Amino acid sequence: MPEQLVLPGLDARPALRPVERHHLFFAIVPDQDTAMRVERLAQRLRVECGLKGKPLPTKHFHVTLHSIGIHDRFFEHVASWAQATASTISMPAFDVVLDHVGSFSRAARDRPVVLLGSNGVAALKEFRGVLGTTLAKAGFNLKPSSFTPHLTLLYDKHEVAERTLEPVRWTAREFVLVDSRVGKTQHVQLARWPLLA
Repeated sequence: MPEQLVLPGLDARPALRPVERHHLFFAIVPDQDTAMRVERLAQRLRVECGLKGKPLPTKHFHVTLHSIGIHDRFFEHVASWAQATASTISMPAFDVVLDHVGSFSRAARDRPVVLLGSNGVAALKEFRGVLGTTLAKAGFNLKPSSFTPHLTLLYDKHEVAERTLEPVRWTAREFVLVDSRVGKTQHVQLARWPLLA
């Protein structure tokens, strides 16, 4: 059988399409007014700290509660399973207070510059615990991890020393399931559930 002719500069193998990865996670998101205040704070910190990274889009600001996993394609049944499980949760709305700023360390990549909470996140931690227990009972295999409530402002190669700032406060009145298109800076809110007034 004759070999396939390959011309210079042309690859005989078909080009592989890049895999679109999906990260599903539950989160608390600030209301629009709070998100705008957070953006202004991020812009101010860029100037004060000499940062080059751009603030994330306001619609991306969130506090991650639990990750359902990162997959090489979107699995509708996993998203549906997560939504059905989340719909069983009945918890009151709660206040979130983030009153520190700092950086997380990451090897060989830009560091996340984040808002952190100290005393104003007890109710957030409690809600995360209830959500985690509910997901585990439904059969989700959650990776055990410590929980440092935070909201990422931007990424930068320079480290921001942790310090207090004027608190960012809002009332969490809902939680959401997000499909993050990894590497595309796209967040799609798949579903949201209200918290009790």
